[in-house]
Amino acid sequence: MNALTGSAALRRAAPPALRGQIRQLATFGAIGVASTLAYVVLYSALRSVAIPTVANAVALLVTAVGNTAANRRLTFEVRGRANIVRDHAAGLVALGRTSASLAALDVLAPHRGRIAELAVLVAANAAATLVRFVLLRLALEKSPRGRARGFVLAVPVATRCVG
Repeated sequence: MNALTGSAALRRAAPPALRGQIRQLATFGAIGVASTLAYVVLYSALRSVAIPTVANAVALLVTAVGNTAANRRLTFEVRGRANIVRDHAAGLVALGRTSASLAALDVLAPHRGRIAELAVLVAANAAATLVRFVLLRLALEKSPRGRARGFVLAVPVATRCVG
């Protein structure tokens, strides 16, 4: 049995709630990979004309807006503008983490190269991804009574993509 067939079999055998979580994680991961690639390209282009904190902020803000919009629509199937500011605020979790990471890098390795900067920034984004997924899921997945539903992550963190 190949990995694709095994994955499809797991989804079919899983309870509906778990299948929904698997679908959400897969969609969130795919959007995250695309957003991370866009972030790396944009940061690299901006870094040639701006200091790291400015390049990071601009690249992250641009990609976070697209990431959150895509996740609202595709991952969580939210339509319309209700709570859009709240959802975008949840999508900006990475800005604080990446800014703090750059500040730490300035202290620990003031003469680092751009590859080191990118590695630290991508790692900081990856660490913020799980938090962002949980915040968006709690914000966007409401029970009929309006209370946030709890959930259990069904796959190990190591298998999820950067978002």
